[in-house]
Amino acid sequence: MTSSVETINASSAGTWQLGDLTVNRLGFGSMRLTQDGAVFADGVPSDRKRALGVLRRAVELGVNHIDTAAFYFSSLRSANELINSALAPYSDDLVITTKVGPGRDPSGAWLWATPEQLRGQVEENLRQLGRDHLDVVNLRLAPSNAHASVAEHFGALSELRDAGLIRHLGMSNTSPEQLAEARAIAPVVCVQNAYGIDSPAEDHAFLRHCGEEGIAFVPFFAIVGRGRENGAAGPEPDEVSAVARTHDVTPAQVRLAWTLHQGAHVLAIPGTGNPDHLDENVAAASLRLTADDLALLTP
Repeated sequence: MTSSVETINASSAGTWQLGDLTVNRLGFGSMRLTQDGAVFADGVPSDRKRALGVLRRAVELGVNHIDTAAFYFSSLRSANELINSALAPYSDDLVITTKVGPGRDPSGAWLWATPEQLRGQVEENLRQLGRDHLDVVNLRLAPSNAHASVAEHFGALSELRDAGLIRHLGMSNTSPEQLAEARAIAPVVCVQNAYGIDSPAEDHAFLRHCGEEGIAFVPFFAIVGRGRENGAAGPEPDEVSAVARTHDVTPAQVRLAWTLHQGAHVLAIPGTGNPDHLDENVAAASLRLTADDLALLTP
């Protein structure tokens, strides 16, 4: 990519509306800030000074959409606390999206909230972030609940929205049927699901459906694919490597650019604790793939 690091900016990918909130389509995910190595394994806690620097650098590069969760923590680090320490007092245009549903006890063991427990999770995010309301809260669903009703959980979040604790609602790790059920209860501004070049056909169809309905689609694991929390798994497909060579960029940048090319409603939230990787990720906002590139990469 010919642009210098000093000129790259997240705004190069354009903007989208999350309800009444305008965000640059290239954002930042905080999951990898708390720990070096595998995110939820027994890794080494991240360097606090470097993590704070990454967050501040992200904002300097035009990132105004940060994804987080209270359950993003290691033995010494909490993503929400890092965001608060690095960025508060928050600028008016900064949108922080969090998620509730899953939780972790102090030992790190997982638990899933009942509808009655969701208020406590919302209040925990408010306290950690130092805010009086949350911009966007996604209801994160367990993989085992792919066909379960979301009415009670989403209804509980809708009540918190009505009470002014939440501005907008979204869904995460969800299905088209669950999205429809949720939308019958309250407006949904975004869907946050695992998605990338390697995704199956039904995921591509769900992305298109969200675009038709004016709902943001926010992929996670867009870079690492099936490696999920543990990072990229195996060598890159030949097609990704070929496009990367053509543009003199990294395969990760190709994957991000491809994701953003899937529709104006698609937002990217790549996460990293590495300042060099942050610059590369934001630079992908200005990478324009050709029709031939897209044809080569399309499954």
